[in-house]
Amino acid sequence: MSQRTLRKAAEVAEKSRIILSAPAVINGKEIFDLLREDLAALEEEFGRDTVSGVRAITEIGEYLRAGGGKRIRPALLLLSAKLFDYQGRGAVKLGAVVEIIHTATLVHDDIIDEAKTRRGRPAANTQWGNSKCVLAGDWLYMQAFKVAVQERNFRILDTLIELTQQMVEGELLQMEKLGKLITLDEHFDLIYRKTACLFSVCMRLGAILGGASVEQEAALGQYGHDLGMAFQIVDDVLDLTASEDVLGKPVASDLREGKVTMAVIHALQGCEADERAAIEKILQERAFNGVTHGQILGILQRYGSIEAAHDRAAAYAESAREAICSFPDSEVKRALLWAPEFVVAREK
Repeated sequence: MSQRTLRKAAEVAEKSRIILSAPAVINGKEIFDLLREDLAALEEEFGRDTVSGVRAITEIGEYLRAGGGKRIRPALLLLSAKLFDYQGRGAVKLGAVVEIIHTATLVHDDIIDEAKTRRGRPAANTQWGNSKCVLAGDWLYMQAFKVAVQERNFRILDTLIELTQQMVEGELLQMEKLGKLITLDEHFDLIYRKTACLFSVCMRLGAILGGASVEQEAALGQYGHDLGMAFQIVDDVLDLTASEDVLGKPVASDLREGKVTMAVIHALQGCEADERAAIEKILQERAFNGVTHGQILGILQRYGSIEAAHDRAAAYAESAREAICSFPDSEVKRALLWAPEFVVAREK
């Protein structure tokens, strides 16, 4: 980690410890050790669940699985279930389900955005074409529900159906707003639907498996919501500030695709007319024609917009920690208390 990352993590941790008087949090390596066997089983489950009699689906599924990813969503589900000492196989199965759903959304997103790369590799649609990838994404959605049905739990199915509806609605709403200047409330609604909703559902699914009370499920759902909001705000900032090598895709992809994110919205609230025109030009033309990435960064830095976005992410991270402060101290709780620090401090 860089000095900036360590400093940001320390700031978030210190603020949270002062407010919550929380015990020392667990670190990333300890979380991996805590979930090592479950995550290995999850990878095997993911591999089995994405095998089809149609070769193209199997090939696309394996390509996407091999692309890696943080597996933060299934890890949250596993931790949520462990919070209630759940011992069954369902957490691994549902962990694979949420990762398959997440993977399906990435396939469809890359097609809609005409993305060329994903995690430093060619996007699946550049390898197999849009038609095959649309259908493969649909198959992955249906396969996820097929696996989820095995739990024979209507609450789980209802939760997953509501999730997928929210995510699809979010994608459609975003398409309607491409190239337009939107409010911060509209932006937060979009990132809830596209990201935070899935984080929240992961926590709730673990709680349902563990037999949580209504209040406990709600608290964990709030934790997931706030963590997901922080995650996406940081993701949007990194899209503007990180290097292409770190991101594994072109920088400022959101602006090129006509998407307005929090730092840009913040800058637009106070910038000069010529600066506003420069941002609008990129959004409308979907390209940096006559306006450089450096110029945009200069505008954002001039108005403290990157810092404002980081501060909002840190506030969501703090809120996530507060949501679970009433749970008894345990190794699992300490892992969940660490996750917001990781989300805010990460650099990719």
